[in-house]
Amino acid sequence: MKYQLLGRADAAETVVLSAGLGGAGSFWMPQVEALAREYRVVLYDHRGTGDNAEPLPEHYTIGHMAEDVIKILDALGAQKAHLLGHALGGLVALELALRHPGRVGRIVVVNGWLKADSHTRRCFDTRLAALRGGGPAAYVRAQPIFLYPAAWLSAHADRMEAEEAHGLAHFQGEANLRARIDALLAYDASLVASSISAPVLVAAARDDVLVPWTASQTMARVLPKARLWLAAEGGHAFTVVAPATFNAELFRFLSDPA
Repeated sequence: MKYQLLGRADAAETVVLSAGLGGAGSFWMPQVEALAREYRVVLYDHRGTGDNAEPLPEHYTIGHMAEDVIKILDALGAQKAHLLGHALGGLVALELALRHPGRVGRIVVVNGWLKADSHTRRCFDTRLAALRGGGPAAYVRAQPIFLYPAAWLSAHADRMEAEEAHGLAHFQGEANLRARIDALLAYDASLVASSISAPVLVAAARDDVLVPWTASQTMARVLPKARLWLAAEGGHAFTVVAPATFNAELFRFLSDPA
């Protein structure tokens, strides 16, 4: 697995950033600069995407993704790391905590879930229908609708055009995309999450159109050491839309001695 190591090489603590379905570590750039001042930061593209593009194996699971993080930690010689995951990346963090609890410090799950909600499944059905009907171009063009609030999209039209072009040029491929969607929809930690002992910040935006914020509420109720933090707005990618607000809460959580 290829990865980037940023921040303070002498830092005592490591933070691994795991993106959502797009898989690109660059999703976390609004957080990287702030984190790099205090932590050793690991940024990576998920297997099957970006710098780690390759055909994914049959029956691909969230477990495979969690083991990829272990490979990175082993390569770094890091016994333990904090994990910051967005949506799919949040599932990876939870699965890692279930499989290797001794390798996990604190966990931040952004707009995630223990089990995919019926509304989230409907959204993915719609996105896959766009892929079937219009190919990668239609899928990539529709993607921002599920990520960002409408007013923010309107105000950042030029940026969205650039993101669309980049997304199409670096499209992970239909087979990989379907495998990753199947993996996230099949994941169900609802019956085992209560065994996760790591402290978890469960963060969500109330106006997320892809994942209902109530999925985060449910997660926070099940996890023994969870704290729920809700942003009033910002959509599914509120870490991009309102980074200063999120970053402040992120640092409060990571630096909490409790």
